[in-house]
Amino acid sequence: MKEFELIKHYFSEQIVKRKDVVKGIGDDCAVIAPIENQNIVVTTDTLVAGVHFPLTTCPRAIGHKAVAVNLSDIAAMGAKPSWISLALTLPEVDEAWLAEFCAGVFELCEFYNVELIGGDTTQGPLSITITAQGLTPVNSYLSRSGAKTGDWIYVTGELGDAALALQQIKGEVSIEEHFVESIQTKLDFPKPKVLAGQVIREYASSAIDISDGLIADLGHICQASNVGANIVLDALPLSNALRESLLEDDAIALALAGGDDYELLFTVSEDNKVGMETALSNSGTKITCIGQLNASQTISTTLNNKPVPINSVGFEHFSQS
Repeated sequence: MKEFELIKHYFSEQIVKRKDVVKGIGDDCAVIAPIENQNIVVTTDTLVAGVHFPLTTCPRAIGHKAVAVNLSDIAAMGAKPSWISLALTLPEVDEAWLAEFCAGVFELCEFYNVELIGGDTTQGPLSITITAQGLTPVNSYLSRSGAKTGDWIYVTGELGDAALALQQIKGEVSIEEHFVESIQTKLDFPKPKVLAGQVIREYASSAIDISDGLIADLGHICQASNVGANIVLDALPLSNALRESLLEDDAIALALAGGDDYELLFTVSEDNKVGMETALSNSGTKITCIGQLNASQTISTTLNNKPVPINSVGFEHFSQS
């Protein structure tokens, strides 16, 4: 199957057909007509086989995750996802693999009313690059730079399960059988917190999605906002799988630095705290307050009201040898 046959067969037919897409797949460029009085937010993420997902990962999960990690960035801006483009590099054309990969891509696109509007295919080591775009009302979006001293730090969901699943795959930890499926799902099929992002847009002072690990991503907020933070380790939302599979210190370390959670980390002022908690409760989103910002410009942690050192920094895209 040649390139354009591949594109037509696997990527041109999709359920989502948005009214704001004037011309989608099949031309030199897509043409979109954004809604008046809306900002467009744009993000791009690349997943490389063996780096961002294990080589044994099923193609459906790869397709799902490639879309999910981009929509998670859109969620962190408080935006509503609208369109994606896909650049897919394949070692060879494997039609069974492609069918499952596309099922993962389009399943998530359909759920969030996102249309695939173009991209590219080429031959080489397996990698997937997606550019996602979303919409927010004019001048109404979240960023990393709005946090203030005294703001409270929140996260959605639970932390550390995806990293635990990766350790289990590598044979570094033994997990009880009844936990394996749930943590593997967290790793392979993350759920971007799109609705939560749109809700907190009205309340939060800053936000980021947790992809590289809590400490690393909180560090981005602190740097952009020129603040410091203290995390209360006792408050970290840990699953039963994490608590029962690891010693306390190891469980906390994964929650702080494991990465691949794709939960939202955000800050809220004292005045907006109650309104935000009520709004998210009504949306069915689980949140946890894990600390508070300060003027120190450093990140500290406490356990049982006592300071403890931080030994984990999170995922590094370019580690030094």
